Amino acid sequence: MVEMSVNLNGLAMKNPVTVASGTFAAGQEYADFVDVAKLGAVTTKGVSLNGWEGNAAPRIAEVPSGMLNSIGLQNPGVDHLKAHELPWLQGQGATTIVNVSGHSFQEYVDVINALEDAPVDAYEVNISCPNVDEGGMNMGCSCASVEQVVRGCRDVTKRPLIVKLTPNVTDITEIARAAESAGADALSLINTLLGMAIDAKSRRPLLSRVVGGLSGPAVKPVALRMVWQCAQAVSIPILGMGGIACGEDAVEFMLAGATAVAVGTANFSNPFATLDVVEGIRSFCEAEGVSDVNELIGGLLC
Repeated sequence: MVEMSVNLNGLAMKNPVTVASGTFAAGQEYADFVDVAKLGAVTTKGVSLNGWEGNAAPRIAEVPSGMLNSIGLQNPGVDHLKAHELPWLQGQGATTIVNVSGHSFQEYVDVINALEDAPVDAYEVNISCPNVDEGGMNMGCSCASVEQVVRGCRDVTKRPLIVKLTPNVTDITEIARAAESAGADALSLINTLLGMAIDAKSRRPLLSRVVGGLSGPAVKPVALRMVWQCAQAVSIPILGMGGIACGEDAVEFMLAGATAVAVGTANFSNPFATLDVVEGIRSFCEAEGVSDVNELIGGLLC
């Protein structure tokens, strides 16, 4: 038997696997395929204080080894999440991470305040979405703004606070240290890489906003590098993601320094991907004589 539980600085997870925000909604759409209680946690789609309209179509484009999206954090608002999705997750026995989004520093704080009486196990503060004009990546590219939003969130909750970082910066470790110094309990990375695609015949971009977020297998080498760099730079745990589709992918992220991992784009092509990754990690450990999955964390030999 392999011990599969991990602890993300206060967030107890029965195994190291959650989902990347925006790829799994709040789990109900996948209920025919995945018992969400068997995951380490379910990370919800990003929620804002009030409803947030998405971007105009087309807003998804397939590209080699991945996809571009420009959804734009579309969501019906925090009241809807509290009334519908969170009670369902609680009823399923799921561990719940709510991804928090905002147009402004204050909105992040207001969303967390609104959720403090709800069945939430941790917050993931999304300061890294590249597909919105306000908030998102705009806040995640500056150490000063990262510190401001994280301190504001830290002041209003004692629940574990995970800060999601953008890869679209010059030095990811500077941003990681800023989040840690402001009170983050853990980091999640990476969010999508900014990219674009063009239809040569029509001479038009494939996305209405021209640019979007690249995810899938294409980003995995970048994600691994950034997780490894951040693991050397901070003392708080890391939730790693970016192109994970099987157990061995997840093991690579843990060896690079991640305590837990998130499955994202793979959910679109394989609705069983999360459970496949859980079992893949377990099988790897059994084959390699690893009795506790925590032994993998930071185990890279170099």
